[in-house]
Amino acid sequence: MLARAMTPRGAYKIASRNRSFEAFLDPTLRSERRVQRILSSLRNEIVEGGGGDRLRIRRVLKDPREIYRLELDLPELGYQRTTLLDRQALERLLEAEEVRALVRPSALHR
Repeated sequence: MLARAMTPRGAYKIASRNRSFEAFLDPTLRSERRVQRILSSLRNEIVEGGGGDRLRIRRVLKDPREIYRLELDLPELGYQRTTLLDRQALERLLEAEEVRALVRPSALHR
């Protein structure tokens, strides 16, 4: 009888080659890259989802630092995304012209 190596069944996600060396980076730089990926993903979903009534931004914490809750509904995908952002990250998200054009003043609740 032949002996075969046992391999676990299933699909396994392999880390992206670009991020495989991030563990060796400075933690501050690693954090900044992560924030950039999150903001880029949010920007894409807001623009593709249409923004408007599907987007709500609320301030949930004022001290010691302002924290905002961003809720994005995409019912056609059966999906709701909730993300917590600090003030600086929210301002960076709203710097994009295409995002600012889709965010209604009524979406910002303070």
